[in-house]
Amino acid sequence: MDVAASFARVAGTRFYVRARRAFARLGNSALPSQCALCGNLSQSVVCPGCDESYWNEPRLRCRTCALPMPAFRREDDASARDCATCLDEPPWFNATLALADYRAPLDTLALDLKFRARLGTGDAFARHLQARFEDNDLPMPDVIAPVPLSRKRLIARGYNQAWAIAKPLSKRLGVRADPMLLKRTIDTAPQSKLDLDTRRRNVGNAFEVNNIVRGLHVGIVDDVMTSGATLDALARTLKQSGARRVTNFVALRTPKD
Repeated sequence: MDVAASFARVAGTRFYVRARRAFARLGNSALPSQCALCGNLSQSVVCPGCDESYWNEPRLRCRTCALPMPAFRREDDASARDCATCLDEPPWFNATLALADYRAPLDTLALDLKFRARLGTGDAFARHLQARFEDNDLPMPDVIAPVPLSRKRLIARGYNQAWAIAKPLSKRLGVRADPMLLKRTIDTAPQSKLDLDTRRRNVGNAFEVNNIVRGLHVGIVDDVMTSGATLDALARTLKQSGARRVTNFVALRTPKD
């Protein structure tokens, strides 16, 4: 085969590959799928109706741990923006943004992301976290990082669901993202199976910082915040490494245990 024929063959193959990718992108954007919440046809993970209904919670949340506050608290009362627990025993992190409670049907989104590799849910969470951040007076982080998985769990799952949120969130906020900033050095038992005290002991020394954080405001991203023990352990590790401030960005927050 002469050079011209070889070139034509390579060029044709490249054109075919590019065309196939273009048609795939076109199909993904044009062909509707099902809304993860209501099951109706939708071109996005959550249809516009559910998008409008489920994220506009009127609930006032503790600015530190994001637990719902009593209904009688006024949002403009700065002295009542922290829950009693955070006032009595302040955690290592400084603030938490959460979109909604971990409840049906929103829990479906977290489960789809975590166990069914529906990674588009991560961008949906990131979009709403950006909007929630812009509605608050919180300072912009210097760097955003996901809650790390152990090497064993990462290999088994194939991806980190927190990174699926953190990566698009960093782009939306225009902030540097560092997926390797934090490392889980101990393959701890799943937190959901433990009580609060055991959760704290379980993750107390499970993390280390890989890069320089001295003087930085670090944003930590996770899909679900339950007791806050994991995020508190991460914040402590970061603060002891010199971080100036730690803000949590979590999609869903479970009610108080």
